[in-house]
Amino acid sequence: MQILLSIPIMAMAVILQSSLLSRLTLLNGSADLVLLVVAAWSVQDYVEDEWVVAVVAGLLFGFVSAIPIWVPILAYLAVAGLAHFIKRRIWQIPLLALISVIAVGTIISHLLTYLALVISGTPIAFGEAVNLIMLPGVLLNLLLAIPVRGVIGEVTGWIYPQSEEA
Repeated sequence: MQILLSIPIMAMAVILQSSLLSRLTLLNGSADLVLLVVAAWSVQDYVEDEWVVAVVAGLLFGFVSAIPIWVPILAYLAVAGLAHFIKRRIWQIPLLALISVIAVGTIISHLLTYLALVISGTPIAFGEAVNLIMLPGVLLNLLLAIPVRGVIGEVTGWIYPQSEEA
């Protein structure tokens, strides 16, 4: 049931990403709302289906973007895997884990996109891609991390109700 409820949430994130946030840029970089939602969803302690959510998000974003479909799927699976590793092994502080996952996940996503563009024959200088797209994208994602965490924390709290201990 929880997985079925995640599909419209990811669809809404893809719609907002492709219609609104892609127009708000810093240099040539833009925020990736879908990555933020996947990271915020995966960092929650009581969420166990982060892998399915990442695949759903990757499929939905892959259908509306011009990049090959394997790029968003791999990127969002990497974000979910990193979040799973960090919340289980390293940090128990969700906000620091989220910031780390978003920073590293954005870099992974941009590197995979750059690799796909190089494979397809699009000439892009790596230094320009880092300075004009990747770093501004990381900054914008980090600026939106806390509001997205608040919204997704409320949504996942509603979807995955926890038993209250007296």
